[in-house]
Amino acid sequence: MNLSTEITYLKGVGEIRSALFKRELNISTVEDILYHFPLRYVDRTRILQIKDLKNDLSKVQLKGTIGHIQKGGNPRKPFLKAVFTDQTGSVNMVWFKQIQWIEKKLHEGEEYILFGKPSAYKGKFSFSHPELNLWSNNNQISNSLTAVYPLTELLKKRKIEQKIFREIFRKLLDGKGIFIPENLSKEIRNKFDLIDRQTAFIKIHMPDSQGELKLALRRLKFEELFFLQLRFLMIRQGRKTNAPGIIMPKVGHYFKKFYDDVLPFTLTDAQKNVVTEIWDDLKSGQQMNRLLQGDVGSGKTIVALLIALIAIDNGHQISIMAPTEILAQQHYKSFSDLLFPLGISIGLLTGSTKNSERKKLNADLQNGDCRILIGTHALIEEHVKFKSLGLVIIDEQHRFGVAQRARLLEKGNQHPHFLVMTATPIPRTMALSFYGDLDVSKIDQLPVGRKPIKTAVRAENERYKLYKFVKEQIQAGRQAYFVFPLIEASEKLNYKNLNHGFDQLVDVFKRPDFQVDMLHGGMSSLEKRAAMKRFEEGICNILVATTVVEVGVNVPNASIMVIESSEKFGLSQLHQLRGRVGRGAYQSYCILMTGSKISETSKKRLIAMVHTNDGFKLAEYDLKLRGPGEMDGTRQSGGPQLKLTSMVEDEDLLVECRGAAQELIINDPNLDKAENVEIRNYLKSKNKYKDWTNIA
Repeated sequence: MNLSTEITYLKGVGEIRSALFKRELNISTVEDILYHFPLRYVDRTRILQIKDLKNDLSKVQLKGTIGHIQKGGNPRKPFLKAVFTDQTGSVNMVWFKQIQWIEKKLHEGEEYILFGKPSAYKGKFSFSHPELNLWSNNNQISNSLTAVYPLTELLKKRKIEQKIFREIFRKLLDGKGIFIPENLSKEIRNKFDLIDRQTAFIKIHMPDSQGELKLALRRLKFEELFFLQLRFLMIRQGRKTNAPGIIMPKVGHYFKKFYDDVLPFTLTDAQKNVVTEIWDDLKSGQQMNRLLQGDVGSGKTIVALLIALIAIDNGHQISIMAPTEILAQQHYKSFSDLLFPLGISIGLLTGSTKNSERKKLNADLQNGDCRILIGTHALIEEHVKFKSLGLVIIDEQHRFGVAQRARLLEKGNQHPHFLVMTATPIPRTMALSFYGDLDVSKIDQLPVGRKPIKTAVRAENERYKLYKFVKEQIQAGRQAYFVFPLIEASEKLNYKNLNHGFDQLVDVFKRPDFQVDMLHGGMSSLEKRAAMKRFEEGICNILVATTVVEVGVNVPNASIMVIESSEKFGLSQLHQLRGRVGRGAYQSYCILMTGSKISETSKKRLIAMVHTNDGFKLAEYDLKLRGPGEMDGTRQSGGPQLKLTSMVEDEDLLVECRGAAQELIINDPNLDKAENVEIRNYLKSKNKYKDWTNIA
C-alpha cells in the first residue's frame, strides 16, 4: 500500500465510509488521511484523585471502586446510576443508553479505571456515560495519549466517531501496513535533530508520551515550513533565470524636475531608503518583485509616484491597480494634481468608465500617449493593451487573487517590474509565510509634523458629550467621519447600523449649521463620487460611512474619526480607519464607541488602540491575540495552507527552515546532488517544479 492508494481499500473504511470521508473531510487517499491531524490529545498517562476535580477539566482518569448500583426511570426512559469512590471522595456515574450491557460489567467492590469528563452540580461531581475498565485487567495505567480528531455532525450521525478513526490509524500505521517515503535529506535531519518521516506520522497519530508527540510535531512542522520556504526561493531563482527585468538605468528629466521643483515636502529617511532600494531593482536587469509595507499615512503613494517617474524617464508606461473605485479615484486625483506641472498624461479606468472614454483611453495606451493608467479590476480586461508596460503597482495587494495579478503582468511585452503595496502592517512570520518570495521594503517613519492621533474609548452614556465635542471641532473648521459596521439593522447582530445612525446624526447636527452626507458600498459610483467630492471640498461636515473609507481616502481637514460598535471590528481594520484622520496639521482624534457587552478580547483590542499609533506593533499584538488563526487583511488568495504551524509559537522554527532552504538553494540550486534525492523526488511527486510560477 502507498500514499496514493484510495482509502476505500483501507481496513475499517470501505466504500460507504470512503464516500462520506471524501464528502465531509475531502479525504480520498491514504496521504489525505495521514494529514488529517488530531485536534488535541487526551492524556491517559496519569490518574487524578477525586478531590482534585475541577469544573474546567476535560476528560480525566480516576482509580477507585464501584459502590451502590441503582436502576431508575421508566421503561421508556430508563437510567442506571452507580457510585465511584477513591480514598479522597466519591462521584456519581449515570448511563441512559445500553443500560443492560453496562450493568453486566459493573461489580460492587471491584477496582476500576474511570475515564470521562466531570460535570458539577451544586458542588457535587458526576460523570455521564464514562468509560470503565477493570483495574485487574489493566494492572497499569495507560502509557499513551489518545488522539481526538476533527469530525463533522454528519459523520457523528452516521456513527463514525473517534474510536473508528483511531482504529483506522492503528491498522494503517502499526506494523508494515504502509511505507511513507522520506522527503528530507539525511544531512538536514541530522543538522536539525529531526526524526524520520514514517516515525513522525506514527507518533503524531499514536503518541506514547508527550516527548514523542513533541518530536513528531517538530519534524512535521519543519517539513511544512521548509517546503513552503523552498517553494518561495525556487520561485525567486526561476525569475532570475527565466524572467530578466527591463533595465531602467537612468533618473531623468521628469524625476529630477518633480523632485527639485514640485515635491511639496521633504521625504523621510525611510522613504528615501525605499526609493533607493527599488531603483537598485529597476536597474539590476532582473525582474523586480517587491512588497512595500508602510503604516497608514507613511507616504507610500509618493514613493509609488517617484518610481513611476523613473519608469517614464526610461520610456515605459505604468499600471496602478486598486481594489475599489474610491481608492482608484483617490490615486488618480493625487497623481493628477502632483504631476500636472510636468504635463504627464494619466488615465483612469474603472467599471463605471464610459465606452467612449474607454476607446480613447485604449488608443492612448497603445500609441504611448497615456503614460500612467490607474484603475480597478477593469485594468485586466482583454482589450486593455499597452505600448510598453514597464511597471505594475498593486495597492492593497492582499485583495487581489493570483490569477488577477498574473493577467495584469501579461499586459507587458517583456517582464514588467512588480511592486505591491499594503498599508496593513504584516508581522514577520506572516511576511515570511505569505510573501516569502518577495523582497520586502518598509516605510517605518511618518512625515515630519504629523501629530499623533489621540484615541479614546467611549460608552453609549457618553454620546452627547461626544456630539458636543464634534460640534466644537466642526465650528473650528474641521470635519468628521462616523463609521458604522452595517448599512441596515440586523436582528442577529446587535451592531449600530448606518441608516439609523445617519437619521440620528441629521437630527443632532441640524442644517443649515451642519451638512451630513452618507457613503456606502450600495450606492452607485456616481453617488459615491459626489459624496466624496462634497466632503473633500468641505461642503459636507460629517461623512456617515461604512468601511468603504477604510483605505485610500485622504482629506487632510478631517480630524475626527468616530467608529461605532468598535468592539465588532478587527484590530487592523480599526487602525486603518483611524488612519483616515491625522493627515493634516491639526490635532486629530479617534473615538471608539462601544456597546454594553464587550468580550475580553475586544477590550484588549481597544486598549491596544488607545496605547499606540504604531501599526507594526499593533499587527504583532493582533497576531498574538488571535493565536495561530488567519489575520484580517493579510491573507492573500491562494496562500499556503499550514496545518500544524502556529504563527505565534513557531517563529524560531520558521527562521530555521528559511535558513535551511536558503543553504540548500545556494549549494545545490537544481537539486542534482545524490544526498538531495529525497527532496527532489518529493517535489517531482507533487509536480511542484512546473507549478511554481513567477507570480507573487
